[in-house]
Amino acid sequence: MGLFLSALGLMMIFEGIPYFCAPSQIKAFAQKINQFSNQALRIIGFALMILGLIVVYFGRSIFENN
Repeated sequence: MGLFLSALGLMMIFEGIPYFCAPSQIKAFAQKINQFSNQALRIIGFALMILGLIVVYFGRSIFENN
């Protein structure tokens, strides 16, 4: 459970950085997101999930074996 809470907290930190550093650009991007098709957004989301799984897998396999 500790690992889950740590990962959740880290995700919240990384999600909050753009809103803190560049709120006007985030607002502009939010207005432009309607221009993307649903399929394009699904592909981007799927690619990010796979990339996240790869990062977690390699991170755990490298640092858990020490």
